[in-house]
Amino acid sequence: MNARQMRYGPLPVERVDVAVIGGGVVGAAVARALAGHELSVALVEARCDVGDGTSKANTAILHTGFDATPGTLESRLVRRGCELLAEYAGATGIPVERTGAVLVAWTDEELAALPGLAAKAVKNGYERCEIIGAEEVYRQVPALAPGALGGLTVPDESIICPWTTTLAFATEALSRGAYVLLNTRVEGVESGGDGDTVLRTGRGTLRAGWVVNAAGLGSDVIDGLFGHRRFTVTPRRGELFVFDKQARPMVNRIVLPVPSSRGKGVLVSPTIYGNVMLGPTAEDRDDRTDTSTSEHGFDFLLEKGRKLMPALLDEEVTASYAGLRAATEHGDYQVHLDAGQRYLVLGGIRSTGLTSAMALAEHTLGLLGDAGLRLDAKATLPDPPRMPNIGEAFPRPYQRADLIAEDPAYGTAVCFCERVTEGEIRDALASPIPPADVDGLRRRTRALMGRCQGFFCGAEVEKRLRAGESQ
Repeated sequence: MNARQMRYGPLPVERVDVAVIGGGVVGAAVARALAGHELSVALVEARCDVGDGTSKANTAILHTGFDATPGTLESRLVRRGCELLAEYAGATGIPVERTGAVLVAWTDEELAALPGLAAKAVKNGYERCEIIGAEEVYRQVPALAPGALGGLTVPDESIICPWTTTLAFATEALSRGAYVLLNTRVEGVESGGDGDTVLRTGRGTLRAGWVVNAAGLGSDVIDGLFGHRRFTVTPRRGELFVFDKQARPMVNRIVLPVPSSRGKGVLVSPTIYGNVMLGPTAEDRDDRTDTSTSEHGFDFLLEKGRKLMPALLDEEVTASYAGLRAATEHGDYQVHLDAGQRYLVLGGIRSTGLTSAMALAEHTLGLLGDAGLRLDAKATLPDPPRMPNIGEAFPRPYQRADLIAEDPAYGTAVCFCERVTEGEIRDALASPIPPADVDGLRRRTRALMGRCQGFFCGAEVEKRLRAGESQ
């Protein structure tokens, strides 16, 4: 299947054994897992690219699950998913840095909560947290504002590239034989009369023996098409600041607040791309497409930044953005199987879905297998894809003399702020799932992400994108 068949024209397939609705990190992980079996599988995504919704805009943390609610499905799957994704990242080259984290207590009440958080971590199967005093907090994070009373360390919290993760899952699903159907919005659901479900999409109809709903912000809408009203997704907007790379030396680990009932709150974190991130906010919205930033969101982040790490605000802000999380009225993942309908919903996954995606896929196989889907593993599978490195902790192409000696295109910069080369852009455009637009190219290469935000290289990058689309 070529890129045009993925995105345009009539669907290249009429029926599959399993259709996975939603091409975010969870849906892509599920499609990858299913495609490892003797099944025809389709990953059905409404947007023009995988990972273009909730999955592209989050805090990009690989969680240990230390602070999840013990006994929940989320707690179990985050813990398992962390193990699986750490191993998979090593095999595929997804950039990960184990920076560790420290929760900082600023009040007596927060300080008193630390032993309970440490005990909760143990209940969640994580036993490496340690309560530390103020002196050790400042030794680990010298740039913190005055007034910290103590902290709790989480040595195994890590930062990861969410873009490469989703793309790796989808790329491997494709190499295993799955159909990746982009620009394919599910608009209606009908019974096929023979046990199949007929999905009506903007590109035609697709029959499926089984359906997995991993539609993120739209998962309750798809659930409604199957006749259910089990949960309601309320988009929770999180705005973030991204600071210039010169700020990175002052933030060498994730700095977390003591969590509240609304989530983990505003954190300061290094990013895999060499920047520093401040955020997110948490604001419930009605519009499931509203990823705009706001003046009051900026004011809130600036206020929090001054209290947490005032020196950070002396650095330049490279970018600001907002993401939407699929919050629901429930405190746990909404995973429901209807064996009679041959339908499974994975809803309310929220921001921990990046970490738990592979475990959710594993859980999905178990549920579908128990419900009657025959799962015969394929005798042979292609090797996992080796993803291009866009993380700062590992050698980038422009730093590799051996690569440049073989192909000078890797030594010719196109985006100077982020040191993105001709070779990287060429490779992205020729990849199994090429970008459909500038944002997709940015997620694959880091082009346009730097200090100038495309002012100097934007025209050249767009020209190369258009040339790649015409080939």
